[in-house]
Amino acid sequence: MYRLLDHRLGNVARMPLLGLAILLLTLTPVPAQETRPPNVVVIMADDLGYGDLSCYGATSLSTPHIDQLADEGIRFTSGYCSASTCTPTRYSLLTGAYAFRTPGTGIAPPNSPAIIQPGTKTIASILKSAGYRTAVIGKWHLGLGGPDGPDWNGLLKPGPLEIGFDECYLLPTTNDRVPQVYVSDHRVENLDPNDPLWVGNKKPSPDHPTGITHRESLKMDWSHGHNATIHNGISRIGFYTGGHAARFRDEDLADKWVEKSKAFIAENRDRPFFLFFSSHDIHVPRMPHERFQGATSLGFRGDAIIQLDWCVGQLMESLEENDLAENTLVVFCSDNGPVLDDGYKDGAVEKIGDHRAAGPFSGGKYSVYEGGTRTPFITRWKGTIKPGVSDNLVATIDLAHSCSKLAGQELPDGACPDSINVLDALLGKVGAKGRDHLVQQDNGTRGTFGLRSGKWKLQRHKRKSARNVVVERQLANTAVPEHQLFDLEADPAEKRNVIEQHPEVAKRMIKQLDDIIAAKQTR
Repeated sequence: MYRLLDHRLGNVARMPLLGLAILLLTLTPVPAQETRPPNVVVIMADDLGYGDLSCYGATSLSTPHIDQLADEGIRFTSGYCSASTCTPTRYSLLTGAYAFRTPGTGIAPPNSPAIIQPGTKTIASILKSAGYRTAVIGKWHLGLGGPDGPDWNGLLKPGPLEIGFDECYLLPTTNDRVPQVYVSDHRVENLDPNDPLWVGNKKPSPDHPTGITHRESLKMDWSHGHNATIHNGISRIGFYTGGHAARFRDEDLADKWVEKSKAFIAENRDRPFFLFFSSHDIHVPRMPHERFQGATSLGFRGDAIIQLDWCVGQLMESLEENDLAENTLVVFCSDNGPVLDDGYKDGAVEKIGDHRAAGPFSGGKYSVYEGGTRTPFITRWKGTIKPGVSDNLVATIDLAHSCSKLAGQELPDGACPDSINVLDALLGKVGAKGRDHLVQQDNGTRGTFGLRSGKWKLQRHKRKSARNVVVERQLANTAVPEHQLFDLEADPAEKRNVIEQHPEVAKRMIKQLDDIIAAKQTR
């Protein structure tokens, strides 16, 4: 090489000016092009079961956009959330910590203060520190405001903006709980100060209309519990008055989430971003837009699945339009398993037919049977992820650690204590392994846990009672032993308790579960 260089330099004097310029260009080192880190879009469905999508075996409806996501990426058969209700799963996704470690992480009431406190490391704050623009759009249900709860007529802080999100556009609680308003960053959107918003746990006046006193006026009747303040012809949990200019129609929620998300993607096409698209579908009250009503034979629950599928298609279309599909990791998941009758008479039970919302599994929402926490889980990154199917064990709680690695960030000490780096598994790398175990919880108030380790599944029911064991029926409690052991390879539906046949496995797993619960972290 050096002789060639000497030869070239020795001939410089005899070279024309143009030739000399070309030679100098060939000898000048070219700086390496700076690689932009990939965008991350997490799409979390609500109450969507393992068997609710056609790419996971459903035949009573078709979900072409989510199916395409699976065809272009990896469809996981052992993808989980860490809890079988919404608030604890969302807490764990953002913080990378099991929700049972923090009191007050059960299903949040309408006036819940912020559950994730400022200063807590989250997937959003970690990616923000790596230069990402961050947003959460959709259902929040993690509380807002200080210890006294939300100031609905003032600044709603702390909230998402205090834990790493640059912007948010929220359904503040969940839509079967009041109030039915949008929160944009720190304020209720379109709130008229002359019509203040009040939210409470008690009936504000004797003549306040409720689902009990004005049941005949409802356009969707309630079956249990959802019978307080009426909005849009549907009664809810809790009471509120005022804020009429700020109230939304249930039918418009999905359109609003898509509108705001597409705007965020377009505005940030030239920089890395993290979007948490937190859908309300298919949670009750299921009231999809009129153009989706009647789209399936399964009633509004099935129609809401079609609406969710449309949302996914819109987001993928936006990535394509902005030339971002090949630089975006998309994760599709659910916050817990399915439930049919969850408080409203919306036809979900009567019209279920042959559809099995939890697929081959028992249980669903509120349950630590597999149907409660094993859900659809898909990753796609066009041009990087090779399409396929994976049986690696991955969970939503692991997105915090995995995405920090994706962005080249090291987790600070104590951050995301239960989140495991499963990035290679999410990307489908050859030989990659997922988790070797996962703790599953219910709402966190009954001492009920599941522990999956390899093919084995341990259940612990302190009260010797399990809820929602069979998702196709109404919610009911079933008497069970305190500990049960199942071989998921031979018995994925958890029908045969084999604890007496495998006492050493049970003993080992009981100790493992107790140790994890007692420890400050598992990583």
